[in-house]
Amino acid sequence: MKTRVSTPQDLSAVEALLCRSYPAMMAEAYEERLLALALPFMMRANPDLLASGTFHVVEEDGRILGCGGWTFGAPGSGETIEGLAHLRHFAVDPACARQGIGRALFAECARAAAGQGALRFQAFSGLNAEPFYARMGLKRLEIVSIPMAPGVAFPVALMEGRIDRSVSAWNC
Repeated sequence: MKTRVSTPQDLSAVEALLCRSYPAMMAEAYEERLLALALPFMMRANPDLLASGTFHVVEEDGRILGCGGWTFGAPGSGETIEGLAHLRHFAVDPACARQGIGRALFAECARAAAGQGALRFQAFSGLNAEPFYARMGLKRLEIVSIPMAPGVAFPVALMEGRIDRSVSAWNC
């Protein structure tokens, strides 16, 4: 497996990964009805994020098994706060869960973000992913509802923590 910076050409493969990952991984934490309403909005890859140079994929034999990145701009608003980076759109193929893919992506994001002056990460974590981010050193600040469409709000954990460059890749 190798980690690399994404390109706009990864759009369909990243969307296919999101379609494999999110319904399976989120099913344990959310009601089926809510997922049916929210997932169509969540499973679309952001072309600007893919071209940002701060979004990464993990691939093996040409197949994308994980994705995730970071930006200084907050999701939705683009607002920036000095030293704060935002983790964005992490996903792992459910067939490869717990093999270190998420950790490798997180480690790459930590290394790159710290190299550009970030001191802290913030993430809107799906409730199912909260334990992963906690293992990476983030702590829950609060539960917030993200509006997906009129009448559709998706509860997530707003998490934050110091960037620890010592998180090692491929170390479960």
